[in-house]
Amino acid sequence: QVQLVESGGGLVQAGGSHRLSCAASGRIDTTYAMAWFRQAPEKEREFVGSITWGGGRTYYTNSVKGRFTISRDNAKNTVYLQMDNLKPEDTAVYYCAAILRGSTSYDFWGQGTRVTVSS
Repeated sequence: QVQLVESGGGLVQAGGSHRLSCAASGRIDTTYAMAWFRQAPEKEREFVGSITWGGGRTYYTNSVKGRFTISRDNAKNTVYLQMDNLKPEDTAVYYCAAILRGSTSYDFWGQGTRVTVSS
């Protein structure tokens, strides 16, 4: 089991920056990668980006490339989502997720944290 707790949500002005954190606990040693997803009002949840726990390789959806950065602090078992040049369309509930080694889908999810970008 892996437990994930997001924090850092809030209200941000368009063009501003904000950082989310995801603290992981439990069987971190079995984790292959962690990711951020988001769900905007009346829309389906979408993949934002991910980072491999060991090598630190990152992947991003096109809409956030160049604006969002995912990083990790293995010593603190925490993953961060740095969001720059925020746009109103980034308004969503952001979820942290973990996928275990050998798994084909994300196995564990956090409770989500809301980010609202005002224009």
